[in-house]
Amino acid sequence: MPRVPAHLRERALGMLQGGMRTADVARAINCHVRTLRRLRQRYRETGRTADHPRSGRPRVTTPAQDRYIRISHLRDRYRMATTTARVTPGTHNPSISAQTVRNRLREAGLRACRPVVRQVLTRHHQQQRRLWAQTHLRWTRQEWQKVLFTDESRFCLTRGDGRICVYRRRNERYTEACTLERDRFGGGGSVMVWGGISHHHRTELVVIAGNLNALRYREDILLPHVVPFMHAHPDMILQQDNATSHTACSVCEFLHDSNVSVLPWPAKSPDLNPIEHVWDLLDRRVRTRAIPPRNVQELA
Repeated sequence: MPRVPAHLRERALGMLQGGMRTADVARAINCHVRTLRRLRQRYRETGRTADHPRSGRPRVTTPAQDRYIRISHLRDRYRMATTTARVTPGTHNPSISAQTVRNRLREAGLRACRPVVRQVLTRHHQQQRRLWAQTHLRWTRQEWQKVLFTDESRFCLTRGDGRICVYRRRNERYTEACTLERDRFGGGGSVMVWGGISHHHRTELVVIAGNLNALRYREDILLPHVVPFMHAHPDMILQQDNATSHTACSVCEFLHDSNVSVLPWPAKSPDLNPIEHVWDLLDRRVRTRAIPPRNVQELA
């Protein structure tokens, strides 16, 4: 009899005893009619709905070894399965395989995943983060609506985001239909843009040619776009991250002389800028165009 979960067995048996047709019950729990007939016959003979004991490969670890495997990997999350297999003797063999360790960890709810990479934070960074959060914790919606969130983003002509999958058969790894052509360096070209958003306003989307330094940031972005915008909305506050082109002395002096209020931003802060969602949405729209950009000029 095909495997049916225990709760579905009890439910199916109750539906059959309630007078429902076998075909209707099979359709309700998504199983074959013969499965229900065997289930009912087994219940009449044994009074139980559980499967008979089945023969299989003998277990090579004891319950104590299973606990040792689980506890070892809970204490050291980066411990390799091969290391645990090398020091754990089997009940029938001198050692067990790494796959056995992975199976025991999977039974315990532990799966191998890629760790989240985070920045190295010193005590000073942590204090600045906490101070910034405490300062802006009670800001109202009206106060956040007065912040102009700005940032730069780079859009590549071709990119690999790790979400592209290919379905292939065995030994089809290098077939033409299962390989993807991509330039490893440069990605075929890219375009950097700058923009700013607030609750009620937005700036122009500025295309930056080449790399962005403090001089170009001041002359090409702040002077023609940010300063006129901030003078037109005197109650707005400028937000920018701690890129070197933003925190240069010449840029800070220029903003101070232009009477532009800047929102303090702690070093190595978590990226809380909502404009990142705008960049993601813009990138998705560019990718889903009927005719995708073929060169940097079309991408710009």
